Amino acid sequence: MIIIGGGLAGGTAAWHLARGGAAVTLIERTTEPHDKVCGEFLSGEALGELRSMGIEPRDHGAASLTRVRTAARGDASAAPLPFEAVSLSRRILDELVLQRAAEAGADILRGVTVRAATPDSVLLRDGDSIHAPAVIVATGKHDLSQHKRPPGRHDGMVGIKTYLAVRPSVMADLRSTVDVVFFPGGYIGFQEVEGSRINACLAAEQWALSEAGGDPTALLRRVAQQSEHAHRIFADCSFLLEKPLAVGRIPYGLVRSRTDGLYYIGDQAAVIPSFCGEGMGLALRSGRLVAEAVLSGRSATDFQSSFARLAGRRVKAAATLSAILAKPSAQRLAAGLAGAAPFLVTALAAATRTPPTPQASGHVLAQ
Repeated sequence: MIIIGGGLAGGTAAWHLARGGAAVTLIERTTEPHDKVCGEFLSGEALGELRSMGIEPRDHGAASLTRVRTAARGDASAAPLPFEAVSLSRRILDELVLQRAAEAGADILRGVTVRAATPDSVLLRDGDSIHAPAVIVATGKHDLSQHKRPPGRHDGMVGIKTYLAVRPSVMADLRSTVDVVFFPGGYIGFQEVEGSRINACLAAEQWALSEAGGDPTALLRRVAQQSEHAHRIFADCSFLLEKPLAVGRIPYGLVRSRTDGLYYIGDQAAVIPSFCGEGMGLALRSGRLVAEAVLSGRSATDFQSSFARLAGRRVKAAATLSAILAKPSAQRLAAGLAGAAPFLVTALAAATRTPPTPQASGHVLAQ
């Protein structure tokens, strides 16, 4: 089997396939650990998938999260999270998953770029080709050449991410908390990750970035001017990345139900808005489910349609809500409701989880 992409979805698929007795080659274009545009929120469902692979994020410095706060222009309103959650950087987590895949017997090729793919082969940039019974696409937010994702329900959002070093009083206030702050054209999330850093991850309409001169740093600073809560976090902070990471045209609400013979997983299969905190959970789940499908002989068409049925309703509903919440009038209403009835925020967090699916061992799948 060939897997294109070494993020959470690809690494998880490689581990489950190798454990199930399949010969697996995973191709990753980068050569070393790196940061990604991601909120880095691990829900209870995501933690369950990781623990089934022998990975405990808390052993690697993951920060515990117990509540969520929402804010627009005014003060933030808090509500408890209805499940266990932690935060760990992708720089660490992706490598842990790849390490487990390699230990299970998967062949990991790093620094290799795929030029093209068919259902039974991939063509590398250097001209070499590799053949296999199945090809799985796990390239995350970056589309494979000639296999562009279709548009989503809330299409064209821009993602921006950086890390912050904040004042001790701000860090104490943010500890164990996920903050979601709305601004005209989008929203930004703040939460602690390992190393006493704050992950600041923003999703915005393209016009909001254009009004900031196309400069991601300028947009972050503009957000600080538009929200009192964001201003308190950004005040006297230090940006820990040389420049913010950015990715364009995120197709929120995409659910791929059809395929061209390739198996698509992670953000190539379904893209849920970042405020839901379920993106990494979906990636991990899709990696396990595609391995189960391949090992049991199910076609790419069968897998893609079944995964779309599993995730589709919640992903599309969340994208509709994301489009609404990008509008300032809706943001003020949402912030008011969150303040008056915090249980609604808790209920929304629970409602955006993907329904559980049974865990199957690789040994059973291989029989």
